[in-house]
Amino acid sequence: MDSQEVWNLENGEVKGLSNKEGPHLIRNAHTMSSSSLRKRSDPMLLPKVRCRVLRQFLNNLQEVILGTKLCLLFPAIPLAVLAKCYQFGRPWIFALSLMGLTPLAERVSFLTEQIAYFTGPTVGGLLNATCGNATELIIALFALHQKKILVLKYSLLGSILSNLLLVLGTSLLFGGLANIKKEQLYDRKQADVNSLLLLLGLLCHVLPLMFKYAAWTDTFTAISTLQFSRASSILMLTTYVAYLIFQLKTHRQLFESQEEDEDGDDEKALIGFWSAFSWLVGMTVIIALLSEYVVGTIEAASDSWGVSVSFISIILLPIVGNAAEHAGSIIFAFKNKLDISLGVALGSATQISMFVVPLCVIVAWIMGVAMDLDFSLLETGSLAFAIIITAFALQDGTSHYMKGVVLSLCYIVIAACFFVHKNPSIHQSTTDSLRVVQSSTGVLTA
Repeated sequence: MDSQEVWNLENGEVKGLSNKEGPHLIRNAHTMSSSSLRKRSDPMLLPKVRCRVLRQFLNNLQEVILGTKLCLLFPAIPLAVLAKCYQFGRPWIFALSLMGLTPLAERVSFLTEQIAYFTGPTVGGLLNATCGNATELIIALFALHQKKILVLKYSLLGSILSNLLLVLGTSLLFGGLANIKKEQLYDRKQADVNSLLLLLGLLCHVLPLMFKYAAWTDTFTAISTLQFSRASSILMLTTYVAYLIFQLKTHRQLFESQEEDEDGDDEKALIGFWSAFSWLVGMTVIIALLSEYVVGTIEAASDSWGVSVSFISIILLPIVGNAAEHAGSIIFAFKNKLDISLGVALGSATQISMFVVPLCVIVAWIMGVAMDLDFSLLETGSLAFAIIITAFALQDGTSHYMKGVVLSLCYIVIAACFFVHKNPSIHQSTTDSLRVVQSSTGVLTA
């Protein structure tokens, strides 16, 4: 990597850093999916700007803000802030914040890819794996801070269901219809690894649920469930670390995309390291702000729209949050690149199940909040059927549109179930669960 090229990038020069000349970048499913939503920018006017600082800012603004097809949704961010400052209706704040999160999630993926050009494949892959579901993680942490445990559980469950059934289902459906005269093939090895991890995560959710039927008293059940959930979360995080080593080191070839972009421009760093890092920090702060708005206004939106909080958290939040990945997955399925589509859907579901969920349990433990892995009977049953059906659909290494139809219809059935299911008040449910746990505070804090 030539120092002059890095200087050019940091100072607004439009000549990108080639992937072949710099550190090797792993083209995995997430980076390939994100690149499908980017659009070419016209750099012809930038060299005419004489001020170096202004040229650098304009170059970054052009690549980061205007370099995505979702840039039309960026105005929702200041509108959400204005709606909050001027005390507009809380449902409006919720809707605008949700819209603003959509392009931010895609841009975080873009910025982590830019940083990966300078950090190398291992650090870049680790950063991409950590930030792949940054929006879901930040929303979950704010829900945890406000002690809205049910909202947290619902949103994480919805993200897994959305990736397994909606994203993967529609990708297989439209990909099968677009390539109806071709046999669509994919590598089963990656799907098998993700399916095994999802089944392990499912086991850690089913066993706490069974404690309700095996224990003698409610107090004993709450204590056992909480202790088992914390121990299981540590094991799940350990397994996820092993999965990262497997993915980034020992069996990297299973997760690298075999498809190269048709245009070599996608193989260049478009902005410098410190510029990308600064934009990444800034967008993370904005995501945190909008996530706080979403969590704080979700009940008001539920009351105003006449829709249960469970439906909004499990169905609406993940659909908007996964919109960028969803669109990219479908685009690559159209191009008969199912390995990328499967990597997006299964990879995100695995990360949420084995990293985000147990991390929230551990963080709640540190904060003194009682959060366990018991997602209740209806929610756990939906998760179990989604994982099992997906595993069966991917067992033969071939695909057709009928598999997409089945997975998509399964998601519609689950969505209809939570639409008609009226859950109790979030605050009331959280208060009841905490009251049972606090009856044995001495045992839990030991």
